[in-house]
Amino acid sequence: MDWGTELWDQYDIIDKHTQSGLELVEKYVKFVKERTEIEQNYAKQLRNLSKKYNLKRSSKDEPECRLSSYQAFLDILNEMNDYAGQRELIAENMMMNICIDLTKYLQELKQERKTFLMEAKKAQQCLESTYKQLDSSKKRFEREWREAERAAQYAEKTDQDINATKADVEKAKQQAHMRAHIAEECKNDYAAQLQKYNKEQNQFYFSDMPLIFNKLQDLDERRVQKLAQGYILFSDTEKHVMPIISKCLEGITKAGTNVNERNDSVVVIEQNKSGFERPGDLEFEDYSQGINRASSDSSLGTPKSHVDLPGKNKSKNFWLFSKRSKPTVTEDFAHLPPEQRRKRLQQKLEEIHKELQKEVDQSEALGKMKDVYEKNPQMGDPATLASQINQTSQNIERLRGEVNKYETWLAEAGGRGETFRYKTQTFNNNGAHDTNSPDGAQTDDATPDPSQAIYAEFDDDFEDEELSAPIGKCTAMYNFPGASEGTISMQEGEELAVVEEDKGDGWTRVRRNNGDEGYIPTSYVTITLNK
Repeated sequence: MDWGTELWDQYDIIDKHTQSGLELVEKYVKFVKERTEIEQNYAKQLRNLSKKYNLKRSSKDEPECRLSSYQAFLDILNEMNDYAGQRELIAENMMMNICIDLTKYLQELKQERKTFLMEAKKAQQCLESTYKQLDSSKKRFEREWREAERAAQYAEKTDQDINATKADVEKAKQQAHMRAHIAEECKNDYAAQLQKYNKEQNQFYFSDMPLIFNKLQDLDERRVQKLAQGYILFSDTEKHVMPIISKCLEGITKAGTNVNERNDSVVVIEQNKSGFERPGDLEFEDYSQGINRASSDSSLGTPKSHVDLPGKNKSKNFWLFSKRSKPTVTEDFAHLPPEQRRKRLQQKLEEIHKELQKEVDQSEALGKMKDVYEKNPQMGDPATLASQINQTSQNIERLRGEVNKYETWLAEAGGRGETFRYKTQTFNNNGAHDTNSPDGAQTDDATPDPSQAIYAEFDDDFEDEELSAPIGKCTAMYNFPGASEGTISMQEGEELAVVEEDKGDGWTRVRRNNGDEGYIPTSYVTITLNK
């Protein structure tokens, strides 16, 4: 069924229906826009909420950061932030795939509908114009026929009048004949106009308007179909992100299941254990024997020499609920309890060791570069490295002093006891033994300088390592003698495997097919890394 056949006489209804359909599309677009605003505001509020309660996200040194319950809460905040991102994605996709797309399609439909209505109006105007011509010819025919009848009656009357002359009779007959001829022409014109109008009317009602109505029907059906797709997208847009939203929710659930109350208790103990002993019993002081108090050896008397030990006769410092003033932070962490002080000193030593190792590596690299410059002046001036070498040496000496200082404080804090074991093998590239035995006791051997093994031969880096996989290859552009320690010679055009990239010191580590490894100047080769 189509509108052109069934609704051929319902132009106003079709006009109103198609206009109402376009208004429905506009209403739906407005609805989706408001939905996207709600999603965006919701996402913004979620992000602000996560940010508000995640103020300590950068304070990784906070004690509570190690608690599983605290970390789980941070994970929940992160998941909520990701969840907010998915709500923003929903709003963005709805705006792009529904609002913008439907708005553009709506403009096309409006223009198309306007064109069809203009065609209908033009056809209507043409039919009305033809009808006016028909009506005009009909009225003329009617008027001329009446005039012809009057002229015929007058001619007949004149012919019967005995007083009329023959000339008057002849003139009346001629006038009647002329009027009859004009009336006949008007009749023929009226018939022609009637035929023309009937033809155009038939064209109008059986061809032109049905075609336009069918076009409007197709337009309306396409509008309905597009609107239906918009309805489906409204749901599918959210379904598309549901798997990610589910992962966010699963992440929140996982954060809850990862909370371990026993581990949190252990962490609290590790972070806050002071290492002090519990206060001992207070001794009885017998004031009733004041005369003999000084010389009494009674077990109830006060001892002559009093040893002031932690936890002895100082119970007032160990009241559990007393307010304690915030201690002044010192470099040796003396403000901390023994157990915490040892941990902080150990942590500080490890940090200094890492920094010292970096300076040592830099010193070795500068030394090798200087040696190459001295043997190959065309590569550079050794004097330009003097300031860097001097600065690196000063840094090494400073860090050595720091190591010695913190090792001394660690020993004072009981670093040799059973509760703490410190090893100096951090800087021993040759695998030297620890200065402390495995059980924590100090050995009788002389304590070696923790940094004396730093200057191990460069080739030692390759002795105990397994051969690492090449990361690329290079081709020598120049000859290189490789006379310096840790370097390897090469000939122009020789291909070598790249084992380690240039770390900024101008040297690249390479390997020959026979397994020989060493460093070469990066500027002497063209390097192609594996993708």
